Amino acid sequence: MSSGIVLGLTGPTGSGKSTVCSMLCENGFVRIDADKIAREVVEKGSPALTLLAERFSHEILNEDGTLNRKKLAEIAFSSSENTKDLNDITHPFIIDRVKVRIDEYKSSGQMRIVYDAPLLLESGTDTLCDKILVVTADLDVRKARIKRRDNLSDEEIEKRVNAQHRDSFYTEKSDYVIINNGDTISLSEQVQRVFFELTR
Repeated sequence: MSSGIVLGLTGPTGSGKSTVCSMLCENGFVRIDADKIAREVVEKGSPALTLLAERFSHEILNEDGTLNRKKLAEIAFSSSENTKDLNDITHPFIIDRVKVRIDEYKSSGQMRIVYDAPLLLESGTDTLCDKILVVTADLDVRKARIKRRDNLSDEEIEKRVNAQHRDSFYTEKSDYVIINNGDTISLSEQVQRVFFELTR
């Protein structure tokens, strides 16, 4: 691993990617957070936000011109077409910013980078990664986590889950798969195995 590695981390919502990412960071990885970058590219006055408002109407904007994330989510996840349009608008901006972050880390001598991205494969940013790690979990486990984390109704959870791909979409494109159903010891062991494979 003398040239360093960029590990793409992805999986369906509620699978526990953040926990896995934290374990990797405890082992010397630095994190690039796709969700944080996604928020940055739709800040007030940004080109991406302008395009989103043109596509989904100015209902998605607050009075001060900032993004109303809940309203955008309601509209964007209401159909597969809307979800695709949301991704088509935002992903090019996200890709450009991720490239900059990777270059910054590499220039500073950081050899282990984990790119934590729920939409890694859909956005095309998997092409920026050397290896892909997928985290998944049983559907009922994922739904329970989403409910605790986001305080959504059962209907909202179903809509969000149904907007995503089947597990096979992720696993078929991965180099490593971690199953995270809540057993911390098992999860830690799986992360350590991946870390060993990446660094041997």
